[in-house]
Amino acid sequence: MSILDELRYPRHWYTKLLTMLLALLFFAVLATVVISGVLTYWIVKPQRTSTEISMASFPGRPDEIEFTVPKLGRRKGWFFPGFRGAPTIVLCHGYVSSRGELLTLVSALQDHQYNVFVFDFAAHGDNAGVTTFGYREADEVRAAIDLLAARNDVDPARFGVWGYNLGAYAALKEAESDPRVRALVLDSVYDTPRQMVRIGVEKTGVGGFPLMIFSAQTAFEWMNHQYSNNPPLSSKLKALNGVPILFIQAADDPELGTITREMFVKAPEPREQAIIAHGNFVNLPDDEKRTYENRVVTFFLARLPVTAEPGATPAATKIAKTK
Repeated sequence: MSILDELRYPRHWYTKLLTMLLALLFFAVLATVVISGVLTYWIVKPQRTSTEISMASFPGRPDEIEFTVPKLGRRKGWFFPGFRGAPTIVLCHGYVSSRGELLTLVSALQDHQYNVFVFDFAAHGDNAGVTTFGYREADEVRAAIDLLAARNDVDPARFGVWGYNLGAYAALKEAESDPRVRALVLDSVYDTPRQMVRIGVEKTGVGGFPLMIFSAQTAFEWMNHQYSNNPPLSSKLKALNGVPILFIQAADDPELGTITREMFVKAPEPREQAIIAHGNFVNLPDDEKRTYENRVVTFFLARLPVTAEPGATPAATKIAKTK
């Protein structure tokens, strides 16, 4: 009698036990695949937060402007004008956040005469779709910078970008190929989207089940197979040699904190590091939020001054003096 026949029609106790174990293994793997698939869907399509804020009554004279992201559609953003011809700071919100939660940071930067721009990524705010944890979001950052660089009231060659987790990845990915980005603040950045998927699964409480994280990461990569050849961001950090970067590491977020620390060590000069007690800027208490804002503003003032750079073109200098 063949082994297959014995497994199909077990006659001995050990083959019966083996058959039962194989059946249990099959159903365990099947359950893991199904659960991880559902988890992956929940993770990439988060519950969107509202951005229903009346800009008419908000200080800073913001303008709501629209721009198009290739293959992703229309986006809306708020432009807060600063000194004419000054650099522009683009703020990139984090996962399960929105532009409306960054308005205090906007005010802190605009108070120092920076132009500031905020918008919502795909699957956040009013935007439909799913998140890719930075793969496509970097294209959204580029489209925003392209839009702003075409204006006649900003410096088209000097941009700063702040980002938190998802936003930090997108900001860094864009900066590595865009010389217009002249200063970066990366709060809780990660190296690959796989790492963010892992964190998302762990937060659900089922990350300890065998193969659950691997299955979710595999499902995510299948959904984003066109980016399968994208290397980790750390492999291209040398492209930012000479671009000031502030890495912010949160003590209460050990996983992202460790990754951020590793990215800081690999980054070229000039680089800075700030270790804060609590992460996620939007949820900080008022006193910690003000300290955080002061740290970010101080970095940009030192590394991306509002005044024209030495050697700036006459046209750029003229624009800066017209206000």
